[in-house]
Amino acid sequence: MTDTDRRDPRRWFAAAVVIVSVAIPVLDNTVLNVAIPTILREFHTDLPSLQWVITGYSLTFATLLIIGGRLGDMYGHRRMFMVGAVIFGAGSLLASVSHSVPALVLGEAIIEGIGASLLIPATLSILSTTFEGPERAIAFAAWGTVAGASVAFGPLVGGFLTTTYSWRWALRINVIAAPLFVIGALVLMHPDERPARRPGIDAPGAAMIAAGSFAFVFGLSEAASYGMLRPLQDFSVNGRVVWPASRPISIAPVAIAVAAVILVGFYAFERSKERRDRDPLFEFSQLEHLSFRYGLQTTMVLAMGQFGFLLVIPVLLQDGQHFTALRTGVYMVPMGALIALGAPIGARFTRIIGTTRVVRTGLVFEAVGLVVVALMISPHTTLLALVPGSVLFGIGVGFASSQLTNVILSEVDRDKAGVASGTNTTVRQVGAALGIAVIGSLLNAQAIRHAVRAVRASARISASVKAATIASIRAKGVNYAPAAGAPRGEVHALTQALQTSVVSGARPALLFAAGVVALGALLSLLIPTYGPPPPAATAPGVEPGEIAVAVEML
Repeated sequence: MTDTDRRDPRRWFAAAVVIVSVAIPVLDNTVLNVAIPTILREFHTDLPSLQWVITGYSLTFATLLIIGGRLGDMYGHRRMFMVGAVIFGAGSLLASVSHSVPALVLGEAIIEGIGASLLIPATLSILSTTFEGPERAIAFAAWGTVAGASVAFGPLVGGFLTTTYSWRWALRINVIAAPLFVIGALVLMHPDERPARRPGIDAPGAAMIAAGSFAFVFGLSEAASYGMLRPLQDFSVNGRVVWPASRPISIAPVAIAVAAVILVGFYAFERSKERRDRDPLFEFSQLEHLSFRYGLQTTMVLAMGQFGFLLVIPVLLQDGQHFTALRTGVYMVPMGALIALGAPIGARFTRIIGTTRVVRTGLVFEAVGLVVVALMISPHTTLLALVPGSVLFGIGVGFASSQLTNVILSEVDRDKAGVASGTNTTVRQVGAALGIAVIGSLLNAQAIRHAVRAVRASARISASVKAATIASIRAKGVNYAPAAGAPRGEVHALTQALQTSVVSGARPALLFAAGVVALGALLSLLIPTYGPPPPAATAPGVEPGEIAVAVEML
């Protein structure tokens, strides 16, 4: 009996369940971003309170990813996939019927975040351990297509549901989908193999990585709100001021410093356990695999550039040109469509130039696309102006994202796939948070500087209005809008100043993102080059026609 004969004939149907499930947690987070104004009115609350719904989800997700991956290695990835889907569906149900911010935070940020931290590493591990060779490239390409397109189409879906029906339907879809994923896993996925010896639970290591990850991602993601160095506002929990703005330093760098201390302690503790063969949560010896080590570094800078783009373009369109969320989503469609197209094309190219070269090509396309977008934007950016850069960017993300995950997991020991998958996603979350914090701060700072300069130079704005306007611009940044009831001439002048300043901030932010991705392209040169398979080895015992059918099915 050949290896192919022993392969589960249901593997592509099982992969379809896994791959489709990725869209739910990814869409869920981006969908709610555009529903924030509606929820604010419905809940009669303020923006800082509601921001914890989005921020809390990201924090919970990033905090528990490595732990979720380890639980998959210990108890089975199919089991963790089903448990994660059930928890995610339960959180969505609670959030969809909530009528207060605390209930929404509990369901969306905490319970859904826990479910996603079990679900996402399991999806990567199932694909990694189920497929080999060209089939593996196809499976990861499909995973990357769904994940990348979900990020791009999330604002469009969110705008449509919020405008036409209700933002609650973005959550109710999860309640319907979660049981279907569980049924699909039970019927189509091969049962988990019982390990010869189940490793012990590293509770101290889990506590340290959770605390360190939380503090680090919190410091990065909240730096724009609370200040990179100097405090911008009080940090409050449940209405109680924990870190006042009167202190000489912001809470963000303090959180990052605390995280560094905890994570250094985690490294020392885990290395000690590894030397004594005492079942560490994370085996740092896995970093000896060059594809894993340098692939993770490349993933971080890739995520910085990618999420920088997804931050800058909506700000440019919504704050600079006053587009609706739905129209902004429409402008993002070409990029999302090209991500969906680029991933399977990249999978095909792995058979010609190899997986690593596909990643490098994608990174170059992505960097060039960011530069083209930066050069094409203006105070009156059109969809046509964004298309060339969006095409290059989308194809580049499609090439690089999915196959980079394939490269990262290629040499990892089979029984460590869960932790490695969780680590991969954690690094991506850290890169996203870092990109949003740094690129967002650059965008805001440059926009404020140009807006203040334009207001001061304008002859149509009275001297009495200039001082108040400049103070408001410095406080609100790109979110500034002229006060209602102001004279029409002054409103027109202020609107022009804002549009010009947002473009002036967006352009260097996009160029910085391009530089970060270019750095990722250089880092990818350190990843071992995996060439195309020999012509006779399309996949062990797999006919080319079978691969084509698999692509069409996915």
